[in-house]
Amino acid sequence: MDDTLTRDLFEDDSDENAAPIESHASQAYLSYAVSTVKARALPEVADGLKPVQRRILYAISAAGAGGFTKCARYVGEVLGKYHPHGDASTYEAMVHLAQPFSMRYPLIEGQGNFGSRDGDSAAAYRYTEARLARYAELMLAELDEGTVDFQKNYDGKFDEPVLLPARLPFGLLNGSFGIPVGFSTRIPSHNLREVAQAAVAVIRDPKIGVDDILALMPGPDFPGGGQIISRPEEIRAAYETGRGSITMRARWSVENLARGQWQIVITELPHTTSARQVQEEIQALVEPRPATGRKDVSPEQKRTRQFILDLVEAVRDESDRKSKLRLVIEPRSSRQSVDDTINALLVHTSLETKIPINMTWIGLDGLPDQKGIVAILHEWTQFRIATVRRRSEFRLRKCVERLHIVEGRILAFAHIDDIIKVIRASEDVASARAALMARWKFTERQAQDICDLRLGQLTRLDGIKLNEERGRLQDERDEYNRILGSDRALRALVVKELGEDERKYGDERRTAIESALRATIEHSVVEEPVTVILSRRGWIRARNGHGLDMSGISFKDGDERFLEIECKTTDQAVLLGQSGKTYTLAVASLPSGRGEGVPVNTLIASDRDAIRWIGCAPEQTLYLLSTSAGNGFICKLGDMVTRIRAGKEFMSVPQGADVRPALELWPADAAPRTAADALVAVLSSDGRLLLFPLADVPTRGNGGLGVQLIALPPAVRLQSIAVSHARALVIGGERRGKAVEETLQDDALAQHIGKRAQRGRLVGVRYQVTRVRGIV
Repeated sequence: MDDTLTRDLFEDDSDENAAPIESHASQAYLSYAVSTVKARALPEVADGLKPVQRRILYAISAAGAGGFTKCARYVGEVLGKYHPHGDASTYEAMVHLAQPFSMRYPLIEGQGNFGSRDGDSAAAYRYTEARLARYAELMLAELDEGTVDFQKNYDGKFDEPVLLPARLPFGLLNGSFGIPVGFSTRIPSHNLREVAQAAVAVIRDPKIGVDDILALMPGPDFPGGGQIISRPEEIRAAYETGRGSITMRARWSVENLARGQWQIVITELPHTTSARQVQEEIQALVEPRPATGRKDVSPEQKRTRQFILDLVEAVRDESDRKSKLRLVIEPRSSRQSVDDTINALLVHTSLETKIPINMTWIGLDGLPDQKGIVAILHEWTQFRIATVRRRSEFRLRKCVERLHIVEGRILAFAHIDDIIKVIRASEDVASARAALMARWKFTERQAQDICDLRLGQLTRLDGIKLNEERGRLQDERDEYNRILGSDRALRALVVKELGEDERKYGDERRTAIESALRATIEHSVVEEPVTVILSRRGWIRARNGHGLDMSGISFKDGDERFLEIECKTTDQAVLLGQSGKTYTLAVASLPSGRGEGVPVNTLIASDRDAIRWIGCAPEQTLYLLSTSAGNGFICKLGDMVTRIRAGKEFMSVPQGADVRPALELWPADAAPRTAADALVAVLSSDGRLLLFPLADVPTRGNGGLGVQLIALPPAVRLQSIAVSHARALVIGGERRGKAVEETLQDDALAQHIGKRAQRGRLVGVRYQVTRVRGIV
């Protein structure tokens, strides 16, 4: 559906006096359009398909072509009868269903150029041909047995299925991805045998938990193989909530060559990663380009370029369209370490990558929702049990109808001579039918069938066959009644069929699940004391030693000293920006010497995000983060660490507020403290002071906005904040042009103690208080 139609559906511009829509086709199209907007690009739990995919499969099945047929015909069928959208998007969906590197179990078998894993486009639909693949039988085999409902198409001229009667949960088997309006979904593919066993377990034990499911279905199984290195608890969290991520890694081997040479051969890649992509990433590392707005590449890019050139001599893709993947990496020297070479490539390319998981579906209630694996399997098994019940009811009706006809023929066979005389004596078929019903008590249906019989069906052999058929039909009728009369028998039938499908269609797992640490590169750095210096305009550098005389440090014209911290070359520095993002820098990567440093945004992708604070301490060190709007929270330094060069969204900053420097709760070398004996002192810009227990401030490991520390009216800001571990507080300000300080304690301090988020009281001194300092 195009965007104009979407707007028209939800914007009421109609005239209340306008004539009502009377056209059946118009009403059908409106109903079709609303349902399509609601379900756009989201798969159904029942059959795992999006609307366009379902219509493609149904159109191919209804065409009944049998062999390969031009894709152009099927695209036209879909557009003309069921899916009035663009032909390009419809053909793209059809190609996706046929790509073995995209679908774990392809539902369409293509003939011709259907694209490649490197991103090559498929040939035009006038050149390619397609037919249903063997796995499509699991989708369509029971379609004509009353298993699902049908609805009118967009113009009311044709019928199309609302869902397909999937015998297996194809939403889990092939996965899905898409970004509809207001939603996104990214469901990984899984192994058929494992999913079938998990579905059986859910039917047998409706109270089954996620751990029992994961014992049978330990994780995704992608078409291209690869290796999942995530920890079991990470996989469990993603499957329990329906949201998370897993880390994947390529699989490779080392081939030994003549004269001690060797090469790395990559045979499997992470899902969505292609050999061409890896080659382009390595090319970008050895031929870096300046960032937007920069004239030259950054020092980090130069170091990475030389690092890769020292390790890699050449990269070749020796795979072709039909053979398995073979990406060859030649080392610069046979004497270098294989582990160092592959680790460098894992860190700097997509050979190791994160795969997001977001299992958002259209449920059986018709509403989109994010579901965990247990809920998904429960819903699908409910759907499957319902379709098997409807199929059994349909087959029972057909069986009873046929048995009724057969019993009529057997009775007719016993009186065949008299029946022939009655029919010959009748004026027409209607009178013959009435005569048969009157004399032998045939029903109208039986009488009509007898009148339609061919003479060749009146042989003795045919009579024997009728008795055999009656016995078989009676057995089938009793079996269907048994199944429909017992929920236990119905569930047992579903379990039996799942087992049969598992044995017939199942295959071995392709993706290995072997937990491992993410690849890292360790550089040997001599541990030395340094001082990190940041200027007001964002130039950063490191100087050797601690206790530097800052008056002797020069800055660029118009720039000045902003902040400095003392640390070691082996440390990681955490930077906090005005936007609330945090960044991480290796201190050893900072320029040293007598220069004026480099802009900090050439080392991290902070762009124009002004750095407000730099921290360097053990990761367990606690800090109090706050803004000038008066809100704050506690976190560990390790919570702010990130591997992402563009930083991590950590702190929510209200509009118009400033980020304040993080406050270390107590020095790392001090005696262990607890929040129970500490007070937070908050000073507002209008001179009001509030003290309250540190225990009232929450710890937020994931960051956020925090809580209100002090109530601030408009135009008033948080001026200063401190934490005191003694019943005393140092306040400071300026009187007659001179800086002054004094200590509040006992009664003078007690009058300012209150509850968090109160307004505080004015400090009773004869000067404007501008800062507070705690006493450890």
